[in-house]
Amino acid sequence: MSVLIIILILLAVVVMAAIGIYNSLVQLRNQTKEAWAQVDVQLKRRFDLIPNLMETVKGYMKHERETLEAVTQARAAVQGAGSLGDRAQAEGQLGMALGRLFAVAESYPDLKASQNFLALQEELASTENKIGFSRQHYNQSVMNLNNKIQMFPSNIVAGVFNFAAGEFFELKDEAAREAPKVSFN
Repeated sequence: MSVLIIILILLAVVVMAAIGIYNSLVQLRNQTKEAWAQVDVQLKRRFDLIPNLMETVKGYMKHERETLEAVTQARAAVQGAGSLGDRAQAEGQLGMALGRLFAVAESYPDLKASQNFLALQEELASTENKIGFSRQHYNQSVMNLNNKIQMFPSNIVAGVFNFAAGEFFELKDEAAREAPKVSFN
């Protein structure tokens, strides 16, 4: 009789541990999804600022059609990106196009002095910082989830319930790693 009680207690402990591990995996998966949503919010904010920036710049930069088209095309690529990897690459291209736009804007003193342009420049700089922090938080969340999925004994529960490892937000293109320059000093 005492052996049966010990077996039942051990079984109960194993079940409780599995439930605890499962719940922590769910929590980490949801935290990763929430972190990506925060990245997405900041990317959307930048995405929404671009048309205002483009309208402000168009009036001053009539001869810079190529630069304006590059930003427009990069913005469209972001909108059409499917996977996280494609999205990261498209966002990198958009950042580079914005960097070129700001570099060309250096040649237009009236544009640099425009209050609307200065406000948009400040908004974009703030948004770029928020994007960086959001990406960092997302990647930290992915690392926590991946560690839990790969470490014993939680890897057993993760395998049984088909928990998938998260994908890090990485820029493959070295040039895309640079944030667009938004300073006009």
